[in-house]
Amino acid sequence: MAACCVDELLAKAEREEAEKLSSISVHKELDLDFDIGNLLASDKNRIDCRDVREQRKEDFLRALARGNTQLLINEVWKQPTDRVQEAIVAKLPDPTTPLPREKRLPKPKPPTKWEQFAKLKGIQKKKKTNLVWDETRVAKNELNRLKNIARVQKVKVPGLGLTPKAQQSKDELTRAVSVAKTSTASMGRFQEQLPKEKPAKSRGKKRKFEPLIGDFSNEKHKQLELLKIMDSKKSKLDVTKAVNKQMREEDREEAAAKYKKGAGKKGRRGNVPGKGKGKGGKGKGGRAGGGKKRSKPGKR
Repeated sequence: MAACCVDELLAKAEREEAEKLSSISVHKELDLDFDIGNLLASDKNRIDCRDVREQRKEDFLRALARGNTQLLINEVWKQPTDRVQEAIVAKLPDPTTPLPREKRLPKPKPPTKWEQFAKLKGIQKKKKTNLVWDETRVAKNELNRLKNIARVQKVKVPGLGLTPKAQQSKDELTRAVSVAKTSTASMGRFQEQLPKEKPAKSRGKKRKFEPLIGDFSNEKHKQLELLKIMDSKKSKLDVTKAVNKQMREEDREEAAAKYKKGAGKKGRRGNVPGKGKGKGGKGKGGRAGGGKKRSKPGKR
């Protein structure tokens, strides 16, 4: 009884193993052409019309696709494999079949007018690089930097000795050294002193800001004064300043009127003839004055 059970189990195992082998083995008259890099399989076997007639068309195509796919997968697992984390992957070779493009090749852009002119004249475009060290450009930038520092400190540049000069006084040299030292990021705080160098007299005024945290009574007073001025109906007017402004405007208008009046008189004197001193003296009776000639008595 036990021997019969063992024989049945062995037979069953052989059948299951045969079914597994038959599921992955596909028989073809001609071998398929494989391009594993593109996962492509080309079947050159002839299709028998009788097989299509005996089976349904959909069942025949499904069985054909399943067999060719199985052959392709078998070829994929013949390639060298590698383990990535918990998965086993196959290393595919380079593809051998050139695949067509999905879209047509882009058309070349027409040349611009400048490109046509450059081609006609033989002009070639040269690429400029920023890796060339230019001493002249560096010296110019340094001079501009020193000029900016002098302008911020409201100092005349020629008097500081920052530009070439034949002779410089002691004060000019001292101020130039001071400006050069304070031109650093730390405003000269960490610069070393010379053996007999005197400390700089003027370093500029520092801005003072009110504390952010502390007594806000001053801020409160300012805000209240501003609100009072805004709320008051009468405008806060500086009478003295307004009067002075009005007087300056009146003086300016009066001076302009006098200038115009004097220019007009001068023009009339130069254009009107006969209004001057004549031979006969002043007045209208002289001949040069343009008066009428008097007749002697007794004659008509």
